[in-house]
Amino acid sequence: MKRMMFAAAFAIVGAASFAQTPALPATKAPAGAEAYIISPKDGATVGREVTVRFGLKGMGVAPAGVGKEHTGHHHLLVDVTDLPLAGQPIPNDEHHRHFGGGQTQTTLKLSPGTHTLQLELGDANHVPFAPPVVSKRITIHVK
Repeated sequence: MKRMMFAAAFAIVGAASFAQTPALPATKAPAGAEAYIISPKDGATVGREVTVRFGLKGMGVAPAGVGKEHTGHHHLLVDVTDLPLAGQPIPNDEHHRHFGGGQTQTTLKLSPGTHTLQLELGDANHVPFAPPVVSKRITIHVK
């Protein structure tokens, strides 16, 4: 019983400290900056392997860790409905794909069905810009 109470108390303290993680300073995005998906087009039907090409207007691409003004790197959000939290690094998982090397395209292997894709630009520390530099969310259909 004591172990269960200790585990519960530990979980509550851990959750509270996680919830209070201070926001990192957001890098200001230049006016008019926008990310966009060059291909595939919204509504496209594609094969299980699909090449996604990234576009960026009003900013440059630089690898993660390089703090050069008006640059960032792409993150591809796959089947994500809500943007990552402001002031927090963009997660790195199967739904939030990082391109910290400055890549401007990738080939995805997706299961058959309908999927959404969206780009979000992160600064040198993977933190979203303020305001966020995001593409329109597109929908693709995988055969």
